[in-house]
Amino acid sequence: MSRKITRRKFMAGTAAGAAAATFRFPAPAIAQAAPFKLGLLTVKTGPLAQGGIQMEQGIVTFLKEKNYTFAGRKVEFISADTGGNPAGTKTKAQELIERDKVDTIVGPLAAFELLAITDYIAQQKTPCLSLAAAEDMTQRRPNPYFLRASATSSQAMHPMADFAAKELKLKRIITISEDFAFGYEQMGGFQQTFEDNGGRIVNKLWPPIVTPDYTPYLAQIQDVDGVCQGFAGSNPLRFLKQYAAAGLKYPVVTGETGGDDALLRSFGDEAIGLYSCCPYTLDLDTPSNKRFVAAMNKEYSVDPGFYCAGLYVNGMVVEAGLQKTGGKSDDKAELMKAMKAVTLTDTPRGPIKFDHLGNVIGDFYVRHLEKANGKLINKTVKTYHNVSQFWTYDEKKFLEQPVYSRNYPPLKS
Repeated sequence: MSRKITRRKFMAGTAAGAAAATFRFPAPAIAQAAPFKLGLLTVKTGPLAQGGIQMEQGIVTFLKEKNYTFAGRKVEFISADTGGNPAGTKTKAQELIERDKVDTIVGPLAAFELLAITDYIAQQKTPCLSLAAAEDMTQRRPNPYFLRASATSSQAMHPMADFAAKELKLKRIITISEDFAFGYEQMGGFQQTFEDNGGRIVNKLWPPIVTPDYTPYLAQIQDVDGVCQGFAGSNPLRFLKQYAAAGLKYPVVTGETGGDDALLRSFGDEAIGLYSCCPYTLDLDTPSNKRFVAAMNKEYSVDPGFYCAGLYVNGMVVEAGLQKTGGKSDDKAELMKAMKAVTLTDTPRGPIKFDHLGNVIGDFYVRHLEKANGKLINKTVKTYHNVSQFWTYDEKKFLEQPVYSRNYPPLKS
């Protein structure tokens, strides 16, 4: 059966054909002229909001530095507030991917947020670079569309434990951290390395993530040489104030979140003496870090910390990956492959590269919190170079043991 064609349709069709023939726009060129869509999953409410807001500041600082352009393509940035819970994170991830059609996601912050979307981002084949430290995402259950340029939960705690045992000569420690995955994995890593160096974990305390009063837990801290705390968000402030008010004098060590540089303006003298280990330190004397700190001071009138730097570095990795693909982002598997192959020699946190499971290998800094000219500062006292998520352990043997948990490693005493 012949199809009836009206004069109007015929003329429209021939006009369109003539235009295409005259200008010869190739389809790929049109596609690549489209903006690169970058989505952020962060948290702006609740106890983790302080870190979440800093995450947004970090990525926006990098985007401004690059004039919102990666590899010759304009970047369209879309920020989504997860509410700091798994359900909210899943909803916002679906909106970013299905409605906004983002090419890549940076964030979320918390392990429980990332675990809520890991299967979904793999199914949707959407690259995701997160600060969330959930260990198994780059260990026993790696996600091919996940890349971590920050640290696993225990990656800072292994060197902190090494330093606590060898340099501070601590023998008996009580650990305290929030009762969720990030806390378990931090303390598990600290315990394994500390005990491998002759120390002993006397007890492990697990207050809920929302705990206004730590008094019942502080009462249990006695007969030790030190305390290891793994608090995140604004909780380190509350904990150390109450720790000092309780008259406790034991030295305190912590990981990447408990002594964050961005917290120092809110701490009082109760924090003096704190040792922390972090993949970023404000006092790193490199061109990239000086540029980053100056930009954060100018834009937000604050000193940046781990959360800001982590997202800034994620932005650097996305840009470098996109440069490797010649600006193309339609093949997500190729984009992920390119990002995993990125090696950066000068970032605000120092040089970084990735292992075969998609986790960062980089420098970690042990800092001592001091007061200089009336201002609290973290002074770097030791740098551990090229720290892997497996520390100095054999990868195969490490992966054969259970993921660090509330009860693993078990208490020996």
